[in-house]
Order: sequence, then C-alpha cells, then structure tokens
Amino acid sequence: MLLTRLLRNRSSYLGNSYYLKLNRYTNTAANYQFNVQINNKNLNNYIEKLQQEYTEIIQQPNYIINQRVNELQPLINLLNERKAIVSNISSLTELLDSNDKEMMELAKQEKLELESKLQSIDDNLVEAILPNETQDSFNSIVLEIKSGVGGQEAMLFAQEIYNLYCTFIANKGWQYEIAEYLTTDLGGLRHASILIEGPQAFKYFKHEAGVHRVQRIPSTEKSGRIHTSTVSVLALPQPSEIDIQIDPKDLKIETKRSTGAGGQHVNTTDSAVRIVHLPTNIAVECQVDRSQIKNRKLALARLRAMLYQKELDQQIAAIAAKRKSQVRSNDRNEKIRTYNYNQDRITDHRLHGVHYHNLKGFMVNGVDLEKLIEQLDKQFKVDRLMELVENS
Repeated sequence: MLLTRLLRNRSSYLGNSYYLKLNRYTNTAANYQFNVQINNKNLNNYIEKLQQEYTEIIQQPNYIINQRVNELQPLINLLNERKAIVSNISSLTELLDSNDKEMMELAKQEKLELESKLQSIDDNLVEAILPNETQDSFNSIVLEIKSGVGGQEAMLFAQEIYNLYCTFIANKGWQYEIAEYLTTDLGGLRHASILIEGPQAFKYFKHEAGVHRVQRIPSTEKSGRIHTSTVSVLALPQPSEIDIQIDPKDLKIETKRSTGAGGQHVNTTDSAVRIVHLPTNIAVECQVDRSQIKNRKLALARLRAMLYQKELDQQIAAIAAKRKSQVRSNDRNEKIRTYNYNQDRITDHRLHGVHYHNLKGFMVNGVDLEKLIEQLDKQFKVDRLMELVENS
C-alpha cells in the first residue's frame, strides 16, 4: 500500500522518475479488469505471463518444493481473490436495477464496499509483482568502510560514516562485531570491517555500497577552501556454512603477535590471525580480540563472505555479458551520494531531484538514513521490475 501511494503521487519525494497508474471503476462489470501501468508501460501482459508460469509449474510432479511457486503464490492468491470479488459485483446487477428501493440501496452499498476491496487488491498487486533478490533475505553481512581520496579529511569522514552506521544498527536493534578497526592519531578511520546480524540486513546496506563524497571546509583549513574527499563502502552478504563450503585443506592459517595500540596485552601473545584461501589467494587478517580463537572465527566469517561475493560477481558478470546491460545498480566504484556541508545538503545520485537538508542531524540520528534507504529500495525494485518487463 505504501509503495502504491508513493508511486501514484507524481510530486512525491522520488520526483518524476516514474509513476504508477491504476484504472478507476465504472458501473459495468467488463470495466473491472485490472490495468496496471508504470512509466506508461502496461504490465497486464507481464502479469498474465506470471500466471501462465505458475500454471505450468504446478502441473509438474513435486511442484510443492519449487521455490518459484512460493514466490508467485501471493500474486496468484490476489488474482483469485480479485476474480471472486468481480464475480460478486456482477451478481449485484439485478439488485441494482430492482424496483425495491431498500434492496437497491443495500446493493449499492455492497457494491461500494466490494469496489473498495478491489482497489486494495490492485494496490497489493503492484507489491506482489515487485522482484525480490535472493540476497535480500541474508541476515548476516560484512560491512567494510575505507577512507579514499582526501587524506586525513577522508579518514575523519570515514569515522563519521562508521558512527552513523553504528547508530543505525543500534536503532534497528541489531548486533555487530568488529572484525577490523584501523584508526589514526587524529581520530580518523583508515579502514573498518564489521559483522552485522539483523533481519534482512543486506537488503538495507546493499544500497550503501559505493563511493560517498563529502565537500566541506576542514577544521585545519585556514584559507576557507572547500575540500572534496571520498569514503568507499562495501556490503557483502554473509552466507551460512551450508552456502559456502570451505575445505580446511585449502586454508593456510598463520598466527602472529598483534600490532598497534592496545596496552599491555599487545605483543605478548600470538593472538592475531591471518588466513589465506589458497585456490583464490584471498587473504584476511583479524587482531581485534585478545583471543586467538575469536579472531580466527571472525577471520573465517570475513573469508566466507568474500568468497560468496566473488562467486556472486562472476554470476552477475555472466548475466551482464548475455544481456549487455547493467543488472546491478549499486556498483561499488560509482559515486552514489554527496554530503555538501557548505550547502547543508545531501544528494543521493540514484534518486532524481531528491535532497536532504539538516546534514548534521542526518549524520547523528540514523532515522533519516533509514528513510533514504527505504526510498532507494523502492526505486531499485521498480527499476528491476521494468527490466524484467522489457526482457520478458
């Protein structure tokens, strides 16, 4: 319902990038056929193809275990419910023409109620056909934040981005563990890697993956010149051990003494762990805990996520080569958002005409970030739907 209202409003905060149009009903049963359009693209044929796909699947033996059936079932249920309501409206025709005024008024009232239910179903039809990515269901992710161009100013902003995400995670009631956290003497952040656990965590943070650009006057800048710095964010879905099988024979595990700040416990025990996956030569390190066992566990979790991402990237590249189009919008090398402190404005470059103000508030409360991510997710799903319609 929320998505439909958002799409229907041309002047909404998503601007004019797309809109949705649904038919309105007249008094004849023939006009109760659904007519869903997005960006002036009629989706009726696409919905009919999904119905046909469902019909073909359920004719197969053991169709119950077919995951596609579960994906299509909500749509089919809505269409069946819609068909029943249209039939009930048709059955009122005779009563609407009745000479009995009381009976006719009752029929009119029931017709209005049925039409209201019909509109609600059509609203939900849009939700039902929006595609969901398999990775959206991942509750565990690895989030990496790395300072980019801009030296110390980039590192200071990386720390602010890190703090913002920690606030967001706390607001959601999720859990996280620090796998890597490299800071500077001036309070900046070189690189951080955290393991996040929360319902559909990847669905949220996948929209944060990319290059974040900040434009502001650094506190150390005496001439008042605006500097531009960048921070890159990487979000990796963390599969279960069942999803990614790692042969212990393929691992080279080394232990060493931790380095860096940490007081009397640093450099006294071999608690730091470095793991190399020999077939891919992917290496990960972890030294955030005094316990070698915990560092090893965190390092293996990061390695598993990196191997899964490598396999996922290969699949995406193969699909892109066949379709000759970009199938994933959150390219990590793409500038996705600009934080302009001089103009007190945040611009997300994936949403046309969308700006946030009160930048300082945005960076500390985490609430506005969630609103922005929800907008991005809706836009992403509609874009994916339009791709599917074009290629169906």
